[in-house]
Amino acid sequence: MIQFEETLGNYYSVNGWRKVVLSIQHFVAMFGATILVPLLTGLDPLVALFTAGFGTLIFHQVTKKIVPVFLGSSFAFISPILLVKEQTGNLQYATGGIVAAGVVYLLFSLLVKIIGIQRIKKLFPPVVTGPMIIVIGLSLSPVAINMASKNWGIAIIVIISIILASTVFKGFFTLIPILIGVTVGYIASILTGTVNFEPIYHSSLISLPNFLFPKFNLSSIIIIAPVAIATFMEHIGDITTNGAVVNKNFIENPGLHRTLVGDGLATIIAGFLGGPANTTYSENTGVLALTRIYDPSILRLAAIFAILMSFFSKFGSVLQTIPKPVIGGVSLILFGMIASVGIRTIVNEKVNFSKAKNLIVASLILTIGIGGANIKIGTVEFKGLALAAIVGVISNLLIPDKN
Repeated sequence: MIQFEETLGNYYSVNGWRKVVLSIQHFVAMFGATILVPLLTGLDPLVALFTAGFGTLIFHQVTKKIVPVFLGSSFAFISPILLVKEQTGNLQYATGGIVAAGVVYLLFSLLVKIIGIQRIKKLFPPVVTGPMIIVIGLSLSPVAINMASKNWGIAIIVIISIILASTVFKGFFTLIPILIGVTVGYIASILTGTVNFEPIYHSSLISLPNFLFPKFNLSSIIIIAPVAIATFMEHIGDITTNGAVVNKNFIENPGLHRTLVGDGLATIIAGFLGGPANTTYSENTGVLALTRIYDPSILRLAAIFAILMSFFSKFGSVLQTIPKPVIGGVSLILFGMIASVGIRTIVNEKVNFSKAKNLIVASLILTIGIGGANIKIGTVEFKGLALAAIVGVISNLLIPDKN
């Protein structure tokens, strides 16, 4: 029987090799999405890996080391990065815009600090935050379905492996279902001949990430920096989700202003080194929900792995060979777990859906967030969770509450 040490209320920590394995699981969970953004935009994936790890360590330092979060590449910035690349022909101007976006985060942090936590909480009651969390999970589900559909047989093997590890296996194996699922799926893919080993053969063992220092011009900053206005709402949703999983109120302690500073500083440093903007990762929050091991030091160890592995290009090539159906099978469970946390939030807070106001607010958030609605103001596009959260907050404030 594994002995757990209870710390920080609902946090549980494990020591020794078990902690190492759990941190590797978090590293694997974030890897695919983290390197996908640079692969799509032309940035160096190894730099993205380095800045994700370094940014995570900065975030933990700023947030008193109590928030079990991992930062990775933000998908919200893909379109503006490509636009700047097309206009200037130089990604250095895009990374300059990313630095400016990080500064916008710091400005939002100051605003939150001035307004106060209680006013922020009034803007985000459970009838708003619950559906927001559901949107985070379900809006990502098409991505999981798309990857799994490349080979449903492999994806189903992964899903069954995770289910068995979570519900049938005993001892430590119940804590690493994602790692078991990926391993079994990868072996099954090798046996069926669906793994392409070419990237491993053609990569060097060790290499220095291709750090890219920023350049600044106003037009590029105007294109990229305002995206932070939209991702600010996503940040609130992610921190709310993470707190709901851990059963802690991170909006109050360490405070939303601190999490914003952590995210902002991580994004600024990423921009200065040539990496994509950072954001808190739902994949790792899903791992927390599945394993129920909330020790933040495990996430910090995963961040150290990310930094070290950014110098081992051969290792990165191995992870890149993991077939999409394997990641798809994992994602189907992880993203569903996030949506389930949103349902749990609504149930635990006893949101009264016999009230017309609550029904309308929740309905608007769900349909707008999942349905793909978007509003474009200049170069800034509000869609998905960001737009749903804005509509939810405004409708909750304006719709009269009749008994």
